Amino acid sequence: MKKRRPRASRKLAGAADYFVRGFVATGLLAALQDPSSRGAPHVRAVLRHALQGGAALAAGGIAADALREGSPAGALTAVGAGVAALAMIAHFTHETHEPKNLI
Repeated sequence: MKKRRPRASRKLAGAADYFVRGFVATGLLAALQDPSSRGAPHVRAVLRHALQGGAALAAGGIAADALREGSPAGALTAVGAGVAALAMIAHFTHETHEPKNLI
């Protein structure tokens, strides 16, 4: 008989599925928006957008699942976690624009 995964493990797997779907879809869209762009800045921007898309879709999917299960608190928690994830991604992938030394 096949063992069933615990409920928390299934939810984590669902979140990972949502993230991967959002990551791939957003990454493809970001990469194809300006095909003439090349180089490291373009790759970093595509990666940043892909991470943000994955986090946003995961948060939205988890919130929808929580509402379907009748848990508005769970939905709000998922949205809050999504906002935090987007803020962290923006912080860690932010390119610094320091002024160049003209002397």
